[in-house]
Amino acid sequence: MLLGSGIALAPVASAQDESAAVMEIAETVGAGDAAAPSEEVVVEEADLGVGYALDNFVLFICAVLVLFMQAGFAMVEAGLNSAKNTVNILYKNLMDLAVGALLFFAFGFSIMYAGSYVSEPNAYFNVPHYGIYDSAADRTFSPQVDWFFQAVFAATAATIVSGAVAGRMKFVAYLAYSALLTGLIYPISGFWKWGGGWLMQFGELTADGYSMGFQDFAGSAVVHMVGGFAGLAGAIVLGPRLGRFTSDGKSVPLPGHNITFAALGVFILWVGWYGFNPGSQLAFQGTGDIDATVLIAVNTTLAAAAGVVVATLISWALFGHPDLTMSLNGALGGLVGITACCDCFTNGWSVVVGAVAGGLVVFGVMLLDKLKIDDPVGAWPVHGLCGMWGCLAIGLLPNTHLDGGSTSLMIQSVGVVAYAIWAFVTMFGLFLVLKAIGMLRVSPEEEKAGLDVSEHGMHAYPSDSYSAGVTA
Repeated sequence: MLLGSGIALAPVASAQDESAAVMEIAETVGAGDAAAPSEEVVVEEADLGVGYALDNFVLFICAVLVLFMQAGFAMVEAGLNSAKNTVNILYKNLMDLAVGALLFFAFGFSIMYAGSYVSEPNAYFNVPHYGIYDSAADRTFSPQVDWFFQAVFAATAATIVSGAVAGRMKFVAYLAYSALLTGLIYPISGFWKWGGGWLMQFGELTADGYSMGFQDFAGSAVVHMVGGFAGLAGAIVLGPRLGRFTSDGKSVPLPGHNITFAALGVFILWVGWYGFNPGSQLAFQGTGDIDATVLIAVNTTLAAAAGVVVATLISWALFGHPDLTMSLNGALGGLVGITACCDCFTNGWSVVVGAVAGGLVVFGVMLLDKLKIDDPVGAWPVHGLCGMWGCLAIGLLPNTHLDGGSTSLMIQSVGVVAYAIWAFVTMFGLFLVLKAIGMLRVSPEEEKAGLDVSEHGMHAYPSDSYSAGVTA
């Protein structure tokens, strides 16, 4: 304890000494150097200590892990789709990050966290401001790392849709969708929960704020439901891929071209989730903070594992053999489900949350088949359906939020319905407009040739170029 105190206090003492020295110089200059009024004396800001540095550094590393999830999404989506659409899928994932980062910097961040820009934000929507807010003397985080962590979350929400609309959407239409979601749709609904908006204004108003609110720790609804239901809207308006269903409505599987990619992508996403969930603790220097962080990590692991096992058992029983793609999505379903509640459940209940999510993934995929909705990677079952479950589980199963009276099943239900309607209706409207003006779907000839060639003029694999009669 003495060693820790010495480390923490030394930089502070040094900063105080430096500040005093600067002030002394300033007084001397002011008293005897009136001939040089243009010279400015810069007073250095006091060092906020090791605790501040630790919190910011850990949050930065967590943001990098979440950023790395873009690679996982790209591999899963590419692996579960046709080889002729690989370049298009990789390109969409790249543009989600690039366009999303710029728009979230320009105004999305200020919409989502309006309280950092104005003293009394509106509960539903706030006028955007440009750039990142100014730092305060008593800040917990650097505004720069705060923006970085939130920006990669926004990119994740946008990328979820890529797999649901793979193989038949025009590239320009996808760019329009990605820009609207990351710049406006996601920040507005994100503010409702994480910015202190109307979903956090239930119960009695006290000196410390409202006594009850919608609980979603790391984004089962805020991030995953928004992406999942936006993807569902896109899949419905686009219609299925050519050959996905017969004329009499029978489902025809269109296997992905590289299951190795898909499996490695899921492992990357699983690792990235340790930035997503534990990083959302947002404090790491105290004993209670680090205990909570590792609890979140273990709960995340157990839920994912349970999702894999249950999805494997159910698919084995239904199809007569264990289906790897179902098991991979079972892992993702468990991860999405526990994202809302990884901080409030015990280890045992986290297994239950993940197990239910694993089952929901399998039945969700089957439901879309029955409805003749083509979602090539299972984006809605994984992110939309399991995101709903994760939030509702907080209102159904024993946890600290229910025990403490900070939420209820009714509040959780209101939040889930709000996010589902918001994401689906806004994106359904956008896709309908794009369809009406002929900007949504590629032609049948272009779809048969593959979006890599028709949209980008290249092949992902050299062998495809040679088989198509193209030479270097």
